[in-house]
Amino acid sequence: MTVTVLVPDDHGFAAVSRLEGARPLRYALGEPLPDGADQAEVFVPTFLANRPEIVELARSLPTLRLVQLLTAGAETWVGALPDHVMISTGRGAHGASTAEWTITGLLTVYREFTEFAFAQREHRWTQHRTDTLHGKRILIIGAGDLGTELQRMLLPFDTTVELVGTHAREGVHGVEEIPDLLPHFDAVVLMVPVTAATIGMVDADFLSRMPDRAILVNAARGPVVRTDALLAELRSGRLRAILDVTDPEPLPTDHPLWDAPGLLLTPHVGGSSSGNLRRGWSIATAEIARYLAGESPRNLVNGEY
Repeated sequence: MTVTVLVPDDHGFAAVSRLEGARPLRYALGEPLPDGADQAEVFVPTFLANRPEIVELARSLPTLRLVQLLTAGAETWVGALPDHVMISTGRGAHGASTAEWTITGLLTVYREFTEFAFAQREHRWTQHRTDTLHGKRILIIGAGDLGTELQRMLLPFDTTVELVGTHAREGVHGVEEIPDLLPHFDAVVLMVPVTAATIGMVDADFLSRMPDRAILVNAARGPVVRTDALLAELRSGRLRAILDVTDPEPLPTDHPLWDAPGLLLTPHVGGSSSGNLRRGWSIATAEIARYLAGESPRNLVNGEY
């Protein structure tokens, strides 16, 4: 028996073609589906698939059984599909890339590279002492692939790194400890999925517990942070922030975050580095192979969402 798999790109077509028992069909958003798409059991959305039209496309497939994502975030899909359709994420694909983005952001802020770049354009020699990442205390909220990979990359900077997970275990604090932990860290990095428990978790109270001049890093999703509360702290000059995601997203051109002091902002590029499709499809094809073998994919979304 051959299982039809709808794929969004040539890389995926080649990868799925190598799976025994799989028949890849290439589709493109905004174009008619290829012949045979109505027999597709597996659908792979595009990278960063958070557009309503791609969810509607999946909902239109009568024999769909598995949506296999290329990234870790599943918030767009949860609750949007019939109960019999499984959702599997790309967890494990982009931890190193996102960790690299986080460290780049922290180094940029501490070593003032943005300011030096402005000075270079203006031909100003502004030699002075900067801060350093070395020896900083970093709290990572999220103890999955992203958090553990970031911890591994930070430790060579002689930083103190602590992880927070949903439940306390060896080497990981529980979420209930966050209020008491926040005052003791120079930077707080968010690497959690969007769930009922994480939406708005970073509110005015959360931010007020962070020490003066601490840095909030959001490598998760925009809705995890209350934007108005963060803006208030940035405008006061008490906190700094590094954001790869925002609420709303994309950020409207007239949004006040663009001009907020103490903010380094990037347009959701943490996992969008060279090889992102190769990494995503490496996880996706392994998950699809398990489905073809009659097994459950390892990255199935569960009640945490």
